[in-house]
Amino acid sequence: MFTDFKIVEGRPLTVQVKEYLKQWITKGKGRVDQKLPSTRELSTMLGISRNTLVTVYSELEEEGFIYTVHSKGSFVSRVGIASVPSWSLDWQQRLNDTAKQAVDLDLMKRDLRGEKGMINFASIAPDEKLFDLTNVKRAFLDRMALEGEILLNYGYAKGYKPLIQYLTGYMETKGVDMEGKDILITNGFTEAYDIILSSLKVPCRHILCENPTHHTAIKISKLHGYDITGIPMDQDGVRLDLFEQALKENDFGLAYLTPSYHNPTGIVMSAEKRVEVLRLLAEHRIPLIEDGFNEELRYSGSHMAPLAAFGGEGNSIIYLGSFSKILFPGIRIGWIAADRELIDALVSVKRSRNIHTSTLDQAVLFQYFHNGNFEKYLKRAKSEYKRKHELAVRCCTEHIPCERITGSGGLHLFIELSQGLNAREILADCYRQGVVYTAGDVFFTDGGGANTLRLGFSRVSDDELRRGIEIIGKEVTKRLEAQR
Repeated sequence: MFTDFKIVEGRPLTVQVKEYLKQWITKGKGRVDQKLPSTRELSTMLGISRNTLVTVYSELEEEGFIYTVHSKGSFVSRVGIASVPSWSLDWQQRLNDTAKQAVDLDLMKRDLRGEKGMINFASIAPDEKLFDLTNVKRAFLDRMALEGEILLNYGYAKGYKPLIQYLTGYMETKGVDMEGKDILITNGFTEAYDIILSSLKVPCRHILCENPTHHTAIKISKLHGYDITGIPMDQDGVRLDLFEQALKENDFGLAYLTPSYHNPTGIVMSAEKRVEVLRLLAEHRIPLIEDGFNEELRYSGSHMAPLAAFGGEGNSIIYLGSFSKILFPGIRIGWIAADRELIDALVSVKRSRNIHTSTLDQAVLFQYFHNGNFEKYLKRAKSEYKRKHELAVRCCTEHIPCERITGSGGLHLFIELSQGLNAREILADCYRQGVVYTAGDVFFTDGGGANTLRLGFSRVSDDELRRGIEIIGKEVTKRLEAQR
């Protein structure tokens, strides 16, 4: 009895023993009315102090797991878990089409994943070594000291008011006219996009976007029953001739565009194209969802205002923002900036789903901004990512024979190999040598992109970056030579 109890270092012993005995009782190892060893006996059996066990027995009795009979000892209570006939079913047969489609589109289950010790170019998360932990801790303590009791209670579906006010000013510094507009705080981009698609009534469930585009946007769009048409891209954004042609030939309910440091290509849409794209969408009366992905990670060139800024006083643009690729993705703070009446409705949708985004996370992020740490962190992060970006471009140019490399900012490069090459097949060869990247076909709306790949450089060391790119280059060269 009790021979499988193991002590875990760094955790209160009283808690460990109590949890162990609770499980022993609830799993039926201890029969109802079975006498437990005395605290002295159990102390010897487990090798722990009797005082600890006196406390544990007292708390278990208080919680109704055991009872004590004077002069006789402690016994197992009836805890309400009875033995009933059990049965099983095949849950795969009970999944609806949405769940099955979500599984099919789930990259984490379908694609090769980087294992420990591998050179992992698949991630485009920020480098945690750059995280400003000291000031994050200070922000946490500052905010908890000011209103800790409030932050640990329920919050508001719309979001934490000081953060909303900060983000309103933040959008205005980007040139966005926030008159008549408002902000809803979300759990990152994913919830924001999902809430919008599930809330809008559109004349046609057909979305116009870039090709390639963000895989998560493709996935959510399909799960909501939308068809997707992607427009090929030049070095400065979508091809306007094809964009205009698609608008003339098809009906669209929405457009979804990532104009700055596009995922996955890293391309920045030119100011001229931004004006023309918005003119065409206005002409055809199509609302736009703008993804502000990686907007802050600009390494060169002049500031490019978001499409929402070009939209002026109009309310047809829904802007989605997130700090996940700049600051701390674990906090999962994103936002929707849009027409005030639309935000009011989206607040109710969010409340019906998850009540609100963590108020504590929002408050800590606000305090971090309020303390003036964001600009300092961003300056340091941009300097490091720019250096890595330049190193990645040099290495790819030197080692990987390709048709095109794009990505003038952000945390990744997009590489287009020669036609006829299959980046997924090359990935399998690289994987055996300890290198993983993201095959580009998952970003294409039309089944194309077999000869493309996305290379995330943010979390790999310089040595790994050089070595990994050299391995990829050698495998690409082998395939090219085999074609000749």
